[in-house]
Amino acid sequence: MATKAAKNISAINTPDGRELILDTAAKLFRVEGYASTSLRDIAAEAGMRAASLYHHFESKDAIVSEVLRIGVERVFEHVKQAIDELPPNAGPRTLLQTAIHRHLQAMLQLQDYTSANVRIFGQVPAHIREAHLPLRDAYERYWTSLLSRCAKQGPLDKQRDLRLARLFLLTAMNGTLDWFQGGDVSLKAMADEMTELILNGLLSRPPKDT
Repeated sequence: MATKAAKNISAINTPDGRELILDTAAKLFRVEGYASTSLRDIAAEAGMRAASLYHHFESKDAIVSEVLRIGVERVFEHVKQAIDELPPNAGPRTLLQTAIHRHLQAMLQLQDYTSANVRIFGQVPAHIREAHLPLRDAYERYWTSLLSRCAKQGPLDKQRDLRLARLFLLTAMNGTLDWFQGGDVSLKAMADEMTELILNGLLSRPPKDT
């Protein structure tokens, strides 16, 4: 234990020290919540003195703001990169499968950050939420534009509300943090199933008999 603590303390003045603090804070926020996690708790879990945290962050709010940012920004980057690498004529099924799979993959790889984001967003002070909203809104708009792109390329029902479709889809994907354990269901299989559910739900239907 002493060896681990000494190693952590020696790293606090490096970029690794900042990453250690953030990783530790994300885990604690995810498990304990925002109010129940103090700077002292983060420092103790990271194996350093509480005063050492101030080398990288001026306050608990600064730490939680960074945890929230990472939880959304990195997922956003992964999804956008995957879509940008597709050919311009990629169809709706390929677009959605790729975006859903990459969102799930990045979200679960960053599970402490993404789970913390989902859990504590409503717990943090209002000024932190307000500062974080533009990034969340940008990611949501990206998904709306992606669904609009699918609608232009495929036989999707033009009467469907793509904003609601985006809300349903993001909620379903983020909800997997609570139950997905791997096992017999792969991330790709889950992404494929979500894609089919969304596409089949958006397919144009013949008008009802009058």
